[in-house]
Amino acid sequence: MRTFDYVRADSAAAAVAAGAAAGARFIAGGTNLIDLMKLEIEAPATLVDISRLELAGVEDLPDGGLRIGALVPNSDLAAHPAVIARYPVLARALLAGASGQLRNMATVGGNLLQRTRCYYFYDTAAACNKRVPGSGCAAQGGYTRNLAVLGGSAQCFATHPSDMAVALRALDAVVVTDRRQVPLGEFHRRPGETPAVETVLAPGELIVAIELPPPAGDRQVYRKVRDRASYAFALVSVAGVVRMADGRIEHATLAFGGLGTVPWRDPAADAVLVGETPSDALFARAADVLLAEARGAGDNDFKIPLARRVLIASLRELTDG
Repeated sequence: MRTFDYVRADSAAAAVAAGAAAGARFIAGGTNLIDLMKLEIEAPATLVDISRLELAGVEDLPDGGLRIGALVPNSDLAAHPAVIARYPVLARALLAGASGQLRNMATVGGNLLQRTRCYYFYDTAAACNKRVPGSGCAAQGGYTRNLAVLGGSAQCFATHPSDMAVALRALDAVVVTDRRQVPLGEFHRRPGETPAVETVLAPGELIVAIELPPPAGDRQVYRKVRDRASYAFALVSVAGVVRMADGRIEHATLAFGGLGTVPWRDPAADAVLVGETPSDALFARAADVLLAEARGAGDNDFKIPLARRVLIASLRELTDG
């Protein structure tokens, strides 16, 4: 680990000012950033400690939604009565991610900003455009089992690792910063030609909260397929929110992990379902739309049929009875 300066912010304004300096990074729980610093994948000049800011509250919004402070620990959010009662898909996604110890430290804002677990990103001897822009992508022609089949480019096709962000995507969450509000679907950037630029945040821009609208459906599910039962990243995950009326699907939002370079959602796949009577044939049509542009790279080819099966199983659960 390289040397760095340390600043403890006593206000959001002070944090933003310090975070705007070249080479500065915010730190709260540090569950991802510290590991990356130890491996010298990241070498910030300054760490701006925001862990003592008053951003750890959860409060109801006037419209029936929920405001979640950026410093709320993942464990606390998963156990919050309002989340369990109204947004169970979020609680389940949080509990499916990482170990209990990590959930106790990891924050909501940090969870959104965690970096990929691509093998080549973590191997400093390998070429990685996300780690060193312009160096190449060793995954092209390499081992690809945990990499994306949607949203990639010739520069990068690493997956986004967050379980929480997948659930938030299905819930139409909005990221609130010190200067604006960004729908979660616009927050993360696909790699394109600049894989190292992962979000729309400007230098020094601070996430202060996540806002959730009122639940659009009372039927919610988070289904995660992984290599082992605990502490493993998703091969494929599905977060679904459905509302039924008179035997038909009145509302459906579906988001996916393990498939895309960002928390993935395809509004066209949702649209296939709305107004229809549930059936396996209908669910298969939604899967066709979702996966129409999916492309494997050898070792990750299995994700495409696996995603189809997980989606159909999730929709059966969401619409049953």
